[in-house]
Amino acid sequence: MKVLVTRQIPERFIEDLKTVADVEMYHEKLKAMPREELLNESQDADVVITMMSDQIDQEYLDHCPKLKAVINLAVGYDNIDVDYARDKGIIVCNTPDVLTETTAELGFTLMLVTARRIIEAAHLVESREWKGWEPYLMAGKDVYRKSVGIYGMGSIGTAFARRCKGFDMDIMYHTRSRHEEAEKELVAKYVSFDELLKTDYVVCTAPLTKETENIFNKEAFQKMNDDTIFINIGRGGHVVEEDLLEAVQNGEILAAGLDVLRQEPIKEGHPFLKEKNIVVLPHIGSATVETRDAMIQLCVDNAKHIVNGEEPKTPVK
Repeated sequence: MKVLVTRQIPERFIEDLKTVADVEMYHEKLKAMPREELLNESQDADVVITMMSDQIDQEYLDHCPKLKAVINLAVGYDNIDVDYARDKGIIVCNTPDVLTETTAELGFTLMLVTARRIIEAAHLVESREWKGWEPYLMAGKDVYRKSVGIYGMGSIGTAFARRCKGFDMDIMYHTRSRHEEAEKELVAKYVSFDELLKTDYVVCTAPLTKETENIFNKEAFQKMNDDTIFINIGRGGHVVEEDLLEAVQNGEILAAGLDVLRQEPIKEGHPFLKEKNIVVLPHIGSATVETRDAMIQLCVDNAKHIVNGEEPKTPVK
């Protein structure tokens, strides 16, 4: 059997895969596998380990007659047509749980960095524009005992809320269904989406679906307070970026911190990069060595199980 890996990963994981299958790996670390090459190399693949940048759509799935499984190196899988794959008898796997705490940690860090203007302050020093002290130099916004509205109270949202509790924040959330455990453990309050938008910090941790796409739009930003800070560690598709830019520029909200964008990597000259009140990170939510190792190992384990005719560890239900 053949396993295709669409991005370069450490050799020790490839050697592990080679104990059960022939393995081909794309040689680039940063660049996505070109579409034409992805289609060609997948034609005789039994299992493919994919990245979020790989579009696994109907065209792709119809192009791969031998394909048994698509294993995504991410907890999200909005790059995969899961329903069509299921119809064709193709298993889809992801990497849940192993990245939950790390992603929540990054989200909380991003909230602090944005609120306290850390990037802007560091640039002030680096550019040698720090000329002295004055009472409101780089004055930001408190986080301690402020209100936070979490959109999407899944595992990452709950882990984020747990960190907020340590800062004695007033935790509110909105999701498809109530999370009674979080309400008990974290004293989190279930509120409507409109109520959520009135908090000091609005944080998106939700998966991207047809229902959640573009939910943070002009109407949503206009309902926020002018000192609200918006944080997105979910998916770029949740946000209408032109509307967010306008909200920041017009003072409808105070600032935004983003780890995800509609198009990644961000294009040179993107208007977000000109705004001091918008912090953009290069999608590093789960980027610690320990967590990325665990994610890749889970993909390898899933692939080995499938090649051996066993149930994978983390199939998408």
